[in-house]
Amino acid sequence: MDIDQTLLQNLTETNPRFRMLFEEHTLFEKQLSEYDKKGYLSPQEEVEKNKVKKMKLVGKDEMEEIIQSVTA
Repeated sequence: MDIDQTLLQNLTETNPRFRMLFEEHTLFEKQLSEYDKKGYLSPQEEVEKNKVKKMKLVGKDEMEEIIQSVTA
């Protein structure tokens, strides 16, 4: 997501939904980073990693919709 930092800060301060999505997005990035550090993932970990990727993408899409609605 390549957006103006001022806009990002404004949205996280004024839009509770955006703030929650942004915090989740950051958490998901950290979880994925931890999975990437492992040399081998069990089948269960692979499933969890894929769930996290999907949730991160859904949240990112919603954040982009919010950004579009305020910049349009």
